Formats: sequence, structure tokens, C-alpha cells
Amino acid sequence: MPTALQVAAGERVLMRLTSLGSWSAASLSAFMSMAAPAAAQQAASVKDEGWVVSLRANVVVAPSWPGADKMSFYGYPSASIRRAGTPNQFSAPDDGIGLALIDNGVFRVGPVARFVGGRYASQDARLQGLRKIKWGAEIGAFAEFWPIQDMLRARLEVRHGVRSHSGVVADLGLDAVYRIGSHTLSIGPRVTAGSDRYVDRFYGVSPDEAIANGLVSAYAPSGGVTSVGALAAVSTNWSPAWSTSVYAGYKRLTGDAAQSPITRAIGSPNQYSFGATATYSFNFPGF
Repeated sequence: MPTALQVAAGERVLMRLTSLGSWSAASLSAFMSMAAPAAAQQAASVKDEGWVVSLRANVVVAPSWPGADKMSFYGYPSASIRRAGTPNQFSAPDDGIGLALIDNGVFRVGPVARFVGGRYASQDARLQGLRKIKWGAEIGAFAEFWPIQDMLRARLEVRHGVRSHSGVVADLGLDAVYRIGSHTLSIGPRVTAGSDRYVDRFYGVSPDEAIANGLVSAYAPSGGVTSVGALAAVSTNWSPAWSTSVYAGYKRLTGDAAQSPITRAIGSPNQYSFGATATYSFNFPGF
């Protein structure tokens, strides 16, 4: 049977072990509380490296050619890229393919490109004798401004034609943006203007063309505002990787584009468009 001295000694040892255990637990807790933010910061920095690439499949029902009164179905791919860790900025369905080289959340500026469809006699027998316009592209720059962050956006694109025409065209749009859960609604006006070469390419008629066609008269238009209209869209984020959108737009040809005999005798000043997109986004390592 242990003596009183042995019991007292045992109690002192037990008290020391308990005190040591409490100190160790407190030290471990403090260490973990300091290490957790560092680990989270390191994980965030790893996650924010590289780029986010978005690939889109687009289907559109739109005028067969600028100024046409008939609609055609189109399908084409597109893509966009942004730095990982930056928010997925709002994008309207009629935006060109761009890359923001300057982006502070209020202003965005960078290069932009857009596909341009052609105009061929095979699309409409009434185009016989008129010049063939090859499909091509327009390359230039865009600038965005958010006067009300995440609610109101103004965007200007200025592009130069390649292959299809050698003129300059500018698109100005204003979008009111509403976010409801995983859905984003947008609507706003659109204005398009073109240089002399642009307008003449699509809406001008040479004397030889007038004779060969027989339905239109010779016409030499000048540059200026070619259309005004509006576009509305609804986008849905189904997951971090997948999203879809549907939209409808209307443009009314104006100025020399509306007065062109091509528009008046063959086409229409009323230009409607309807479309849908499916987007897949994924991370691409830094380089």
C-alpha cells in the first residue's frame, strides 16, 4: 500500500503532466491558427495562376446578308480568355471576340475580332449581277466602361475589315444588366456606323451592276450611321463550367444603307436576329 509521501509525489507528477498537456494543446492550436491563413493564401495563389478559357458553340438565325429580307441559319465557334482569379465579366451575345489587356473593374480595353458573312448570288436569285462579297473578318479594338458597377455597361468596338471589305465599322452598345440567382438578364440599345468604303461595299451599286441585275439602279452611298436597334438576352450558369444564353435582337437600317436600292428593291430595312450559345469554361495553366 503506497505511503502518504508516495501519493503526494504522484499527485505532483500528474499535475506537471496535465500542465504540460494543456500547454502543448494551446501551442498546437496557436500554431494551426497561424498556419491556416498561410496555407489558404498559398492555395488561393495556386488557384489564381494561369487562365480561364471559355469555348462557345453559337447558333444564330439572322439576315442572309446585310440588308436581306430573308433569314438564314448559322453555326460557328467562338472563345474568350481571362486571368484565373478574376471575375467572369458580363458579355453580351453580340460582343466581338476580345481580350482585355487593361481591366481595373471599371474600364476594359483590348483587341477584338469578329466574323463577317459573305453575300453570294447562290443565296438569293435577286442578287444576280451584283458584286460577290466574300466572307471574312473585322479586326480592331474595344473599350468598355461600367458607370454603374455590374449593372450598366457601355461598349464600343472599332474594327477594320479583312477580305470581306476594306472599310471601318463601329458598334456602340449600352446594356442594363440584372442578376437574379444563377440568371443574368440584359437589354439595351445598339448603334452601328461605317466608313464610305464599308457602306459602299454592302449597299452601293455600280452602273455595270445595275445593268446586269435589272432590279436595282446605280447608287453611290456615303458613310455614316447604318443602323439603330436593341438586343435582349438571358444567360444561365448551370455550373462553374457550363452556361447557356438565348437572345433576340432588332436593327433598323438608317441613312444611306436604308436608302440603298438593294435594301428597297431586294431586301428590307428591318433586320431581326435570334440565337443561342452554350459555353464551356476550364482552367489553363500559366505560361
